[in-house]
Amino acid sequence: MSKILSTQMSGLFQRIIQSEEEAIEETARLLAQANVGQGNVYFACFGELQPIEIKALEKTEPFANLSKWTPDTPLTDADRVCIFTASCEDQEALNLAKELYEEFIPFAVVAPEQQSDNNELSNLAYTYVSTKVRGGILPHPVKLGERIVIPHLMAALFIYEAIKLNYDEIIFDDEL
Repeated sequence: MSKILSTQMSGLFQRIIQSEEEAIEETARLLAQANVGQGNVYFACFGELQPIEIKALEKTEPFANLSKWTPDTPLTDADRVCIFTASCEDQEALNLAKELYEEFIPFAVVAPEQQSDNNELSNLAYTYVSTKVRGGILPHPVKLGERIVIPHLMAALFIYEAIKLNYDEIIFDDEL
């Protein structure tokens, strides 16, 4: 099963890069704007994607200019926010997106669903990256027809790392 998992995850990462590379680069540029405007970058991570903020704030490889976000954080138009959610229908994520949109605070979204007219979160966001996770990726060993291992966190962490690589290139290249 481990080889199947490895193959499935590799395929997922390839699909993300093939179809979302431009959106990842746009997201990095959007977040880098906070550095120019004396703002902060915030990650609003919902549900099972909360570990992304912990990873980004850690001391070994912190995401430059990232501040901890809470629902009470006062935001300005110089700030940039990236929302990570395991569903575009997550009510907390949607409420934040609507608030940011109404306050003209540019933000990005990382979520599993494709960008579409029916995806309100994608319509509100300045940039939108799909994790391409549509459900389980491995067949259940006992229950035929069921799939297990829903890799929301792994796909979102992969996208986070891709955004960080591009972001670091932008902000640290300007310092040279």
